[in-house]
Amino acid sequence: MSQEKAGIRLVQRPEQPTAVVREKVPMNELPDFFGRAYGAVMAAAQNQGVQLTGPPFGRYLGMPTDTVDVEAGFPVSAPITASAGVEAGTLPACRAFEATHVGPYDSLVTTYNDIQERMKEEGFSPSDSMWEYYLSDPATEPDPATWRTVVVWPVA
Repeated sequence: MSQEKAGIRLVQRPEQPTAVVREKVPMNELPDFFGRAYGAVMAAAQNQGVQLTGPPFGRYLGMPTDTVDVEAGFPVSAPITASAGVEAGTLPACRAFEATHVGPYDSLVTTYNDIQERMKEEGFSPSDSMWEYYLSDPATEPDPATWRTVVVWPVA
């Protein structure tokens, strides 16, 4: 089930096991948190022989304000055993609107606004959690204009 309009698709997402670090983080400290979380998850997965099966993601639990309740990690092939702040999680099976954002992270709000507008047009309400897959590595792609982020916003 996929519909296109301005790059926004309505999709059915399967449940996906994840390995994550979850914290309440001030918005301006997200880059440091993501770096720390991804390093911890990669180390835990390697120590436990668990395969990472997709790009890194950030899942926002509740609408962000000055601080955000966030999970950062990777999809994994099998549940991970909790250790050193890393825990097993899941991205839920759901119907969601999905779009690929190209550009710097600070312009992601435009993609979220477009998705929310599309949801309203189609009679859906947004859930209060959403996630982003980060397809670009700023360390190897220094130009933010080229960064690709997939935004997944489930419907309520």
